[in-house]
Amino acid sequence: MREIEFLIEEKDEGKQIRDYLKAFGVSSALLTKLKKSEDGIRLNGEFARTIDILKSGDTLKISLDKSGNAPDRNDNLKIDKVYEDEDVLVVNKPAFMPVHESRNHRGDTLANAVSAIIGENCAFRAVFRLDKDTSGLVLIAKNELAAAKLAGKIKKDYYAVCEGFPGDQGTIDAPIKRMGDSIIKRCVCDDGERAVTHYRTITSNGDKSLVRLSLETGRTHQIRVHFSHIGHPLVGDTLYGNASKLINRQALHCKTIYFTQPVTNKKITVDCDFPDDFGGLI
Repeated sequence: MREIEFLIEEKDEGKQIRDYLKAFGVSSALLTKLKKSEDGIRLNGEFARTIDILKSGDTLKISLDKSGNAPDRNDNLKIDKVYEDEDVLVVNKPAFMPVHESRNHRGDTLANAVSAIIGENCAFRAVFRLDKDTSGLVLIAKNELAAAKLAGKIKKDYYAVCEGFPGDQGTIDAPIKRMGDSIIKRCVCDDGERAVTHYRTITSNGDKSLVRLSLETGRTHQIRVHFSHIGHPLVGDTLYGNASKLINRQALHCKTIYFTQPVTNKKITVDCDFPDDFGGLI
């Protein structure tokens, strides 16, 4: 159970509880759940209705449970926990591990590993996902409030090794859509969804380049598709480029994330090292 306490300030006097909580980021669906819970909303230690009026100096408390359909835990899956507080967990996902369970992956995913850390009674709420073969940081929300407040608001720094030299820096603004009948492959196409990738080259030997990337949009395979489109596919990307003897996956890693803690509003930066196979390239 996650309890969040608010001390009501003078500027919020006269507001109804529901309006105060919605302004904080509580969704209508979550508000309904809180109303139905015996201890969901309490004002100065007593049961409260969402229409009750707040006064300066009041103490308002909400209780969020960790309910949800959690995947089975797998304690044998070893992942690095990089950051954790009462509302979020950040882990360093290894390459070749899917984020979510699917028909072909049961019990061997990040979701199963996270269940062993958070507990089986907590739904798996990854705020964003990485491709199976991409390594790096993934942020998981521990409750509905955190998930809602963080969705679409995580800034990420990706690093990739691409073929050739793409220039010192640039922006790729090219729409992406599913390629034909493929359920996996994407392509740049005029009638696709807008996709924008910014990049800066960190170092290059002309044959290969290490680039840092940030995304304005989050399309499937966006970085891989964009760099293939400009003639500099990621090293080892067999779907959009060529196989490599140096690395047996696309050379792509989510190294740093920036976010605002959903309850305290503290600015947080989380960083991780390059994995061995990626580090060997640079």
